[in-house]
Order: sequence, then structure tokens, then C-alpha cells
Amino acid sequence: MDDNILEMRSITKTFPGVKALQDVTLKVKRGEIHAICGENGAGKSTLMKVLSGVYPHGTYDGDIVYDNEVVEFGDIKSSEDKGIVIIHQELALSPYLSIAENIFLGNEQATRGMIDWNKTNSEAAKLLARVGLAENPITKVADIGVGKQQLVEIAKALSKRVKLLILDEPTSALNDADSEHLLDLLRHLKGQGITSIMISHKLNEIEEIADSTTIIRDGKTIETLDMKADSVTEDRIIRGMVGRDLESRFPDHTPNIGAEVLRIEDWTVHHPIQHERVVVRGANLTVRRGEIVGLAGLMGAGRTELAMSVFGHSYGTGITGRLFMDGKEIHARTVHDAIKHGIAYATEDRKKYGLNLIEDIKRNISVASLSKISERGWVNDNEEVKVAEEYRASMNIKAPGVTAVTGKLSGGNQQKVVLSKWIYADPEVLILDEPTRGIDVGAKYEIYTIINRLADAGKAVLVISSELPELLGICDRIYALSAGRITGEVPRAEATQELLMQYMTKVKD
Repeated sequence: MDDNILEMRSITKTFPGVKALQDVTLKVKRGEIHAICGENGAGKSTLMKVLSGVYPHGTYDGDIVYDNEVVEFGDIKSSEDKGIVIIHQELALSPYLSIAENIFLGNEQATRGMIDWNKTNSEAAKLLARVGLAENPITKVADIGVGKQQLVEIAKALSKRVKLLILDEPTSALNDADSEHLLDLLRHLKGQGITSIMISHKLNEIEEIADSTTIIRDGKTIETLDMKADSVTEDRIIRGMVGRDLESRFPDHTPNIGAEVLRIEDWTVHHPIQHERVVVRGANLTVRRGEIVGLAGLMGAGRTELAMSVFGHSYGTGITGRLFMDGKEIHARTVHDAIKHGIAYATEDRKKYGLNLIEDIKRNISVASLSKISERGWVNDNEEVKVAEEYRASMNIKAPGVTAVTGKLSGGNQQKVVLSKWIYADPEVLILDEPTRGIDVGAKYEIYTIINRLADAGKAVLVISSELPELLGICDRIYALSAGRITGEVPRAEATQELLMQYMTKVKD
């Protein structure tokens, strides 16, 4: 029997005006964990959609050999019947159904045409035990976190007798603990003979777990690395991804810091539903002109809640404290007020809150500042296109044109559209919440360059990030939060991951 469970030969996939894949070849050994790396838009997800039947046979050129036979999948069900299951980055679970209902959706446990709920729940419980999830099968998916939802997706795959499991950015939205649990589960499944293909931008995880790594660049296979035999490092993977060495992952920057722009005093925020619960307590923070300030904290520390509450009370209730812009107290109780006072907030969830994915690039860029291109309530279409084209060029947004649908762009290009929207609004303070989440190292470098450019233009930038090396690489000062309190403030020269972690895990001031 062939050592390879999968071989994709000369796969070419073309969309109107774009060749997404060109003669891509991929070989995956039985029982291994095989990583696929590449910049945003390199063709990784497209290749997996070809494999799983999302793009059916006939819409691409080339052959797929699976389990020693040439296969031609017409849809997802065809690939699942052969034991190939894909878990997309955007989880395909219904929040209103129970865990058990989600696991067996489309594969119901029925007796004489009627769903056997006892069997459904008992079988779901067995699958949950296999993935290490101690939840009642009747629990609604809406009531569990995203880390547990990812495990439900894997349990769902196991219910389909999966042989080849494909995971697209499985840890992009997970905290460190959930990510480690997921990686342990993949190792456990490997021990059961299940082969996994993992697409990820987290190179440290790939270095830790992958047996082999295939690098794709610009729709072409560059190379496949044996992670153990070749002693592969993160820098080696990066070189393959971007086609050059990134001598520094962060662009050089000499700050020119001026006067204070934003000051937050004694800021306290309560939970929007559990009103007695304090989410942010007595926060004090300043950001100066030309300064990049970081906000570090573990999941649940209150970073996003602090930022959103400052941005027009868009999170929380019972908000108290004082807000100052250029030394003058302001009152920003709505998003409109915040924008008017020169505060902008780029959300951590660009797909859900930052963009209208079914709208084009030009409208997404102009939407927060329509008054700039409007007269008597009418949008000047020519001016809107002109502005969008300027940002497409200056931000290096890779798209056929500004009328391209934003939802079809890669994650890095979507993030550039979000930044373009807020830069066009010309704020004095720009709050960036996880600005590089789900973005490859090459695109990250471009985002860092844009952040530096904003600071050089005299803007005050506040960056929230779960990646401590990122904060250490781009920030001039860093605040740390723990359990809703600011527990430390560290200048760049003194900041280390160890020191920040001490503050981030501090229980009391």
C-alpha cells in the first residue's frame, strides 16, 4: 500500500481574472500531521476547497489521488463519504441547536423515520469524550466558547468516520490554553491513525506539531519540508513563504513623541447584562501624539471591553470615569460622538463588526466618513471611487479594483480595508484591536509599517494584541491588564515577555 493517503497532481484553479492555483502538487503521508503555509491569498484555502469538493470536479484542472484511487468529488458530501472532512475557519455550527444536534446535523440518528434522541445524545457524549470536552450534549452551542465549538466541529468530523481531517486556521481565534488542547487532540488523533492537514499562520505551532510542511506562494507549490529531518525553523518557513529573508519581523522605527492626546481617568465599566459585574475597574491610561501604546492581557482581562467602552460606550453599562482629548474633557456616549471627537476603533472581529462583506471595497472605505464625499445627502460616486483607489494604492490592497466584493479578499487585504476606513476618517486616536489576527508574516510587516506611518503623521495609536512579541516589537509603551485592572505600565526599553506576564497574571494592584 502506498505511504501517501493523498496526492494532488498539477491542480490549477482559475477565477475570473485570477489564477488562484497553478500546477500545485501536494503529497500527504498516512497518519501524519501535515501543515500548509503561505501568505494570505497564496491559495491554501482554495486548494483545500478543491480537495473537499467545495469546488467540484470539473471546475479545476489536475487529479486527486486519495487512498490509492483517483477521485472526482462533486460536492462536500462526496468527499465526506470517503472520510475527508474539512473544518473551515468560520465554524459551520448552528448556535441555536444543541451540541448533539450539531454533531449529527445531516446525519441524524433515526429509527423508523424518527430521530432517536436517546441515541443521538448518548453517541454525542461518546464523541465529546474522545475530543476531551466535558459538556452536556444538550447544551446549546451558543452557550459555549469558541474553543469548545472547535472541539464540537472535530467531534462532528469523528461522527463521519474521518480518515483525513482538514483544519483551516483552527487556533486563530483561540487563547493559548485552548490552542494547546487542540494541538494535543491532533496528536491523539494521529495515534488513532487519523491524518490531519492544518493550515495555520502560527509558525510556532507548526514547528511544534507538524511532521511535514508544504509551502505555497502565489498559487504555486514552493517546497515540502520534513520538519524533523530538515531541522526546520520559523525563519526557514518564512523564507519560503515570502521568497526572501525577513531579517527583522518588525520595521525599524524611531518615534517622535509629542504632547498627550488621549487621557482616560478612573474608567470603570460594568457588564452589559450582569450589571453587578465589573469588567474594567478604575483604569488610567494616556496616549501621546506620535506614540504607539500597547495593551497586553490574557483572555478576559478587559482589553477589548475597555477599548469599546471608550469608543462611544459601544460596550458595557454603568460606565463611569473621565475622558480627555488634548487636555479637554469630552463626553463620547455614542459612536458618532467618539468619531466626532477624533477617536476610531478597529475591531478584533473584522468579518462580523469591521466590514460589510457583501459590499465592495469603496463603500467599506467610505462608510464611516460619507459626509466627506456627500452633498445634500447624495454620495458623489466619482469621489468615492477616487478616494478608494488612492487607498488601494497606498495600502497595497490586492484586488482587481475597488468594486471588488470585500468578502472575497484575503484576511490581510480585508484588514487593510478596515484600516483604510478609519484612516480616511482622520482620527487623532486610533485604537487597533488585534490588528494582525489571522494574517501571515508578510502581511503583518505591511500592517506594522502602516501603524508606524500613522504615528509618524502625529496620530496616537493604541494597539491591543495577544501576541507579546508583537507588542514588544512595535510599541513605545505597554500597559498590562489583569482581571479588569491596569496592573503595570512598562516603557519599551524595560519591557520583556516575562515582566509583562507577571503584570498580566497579577491578582491585585
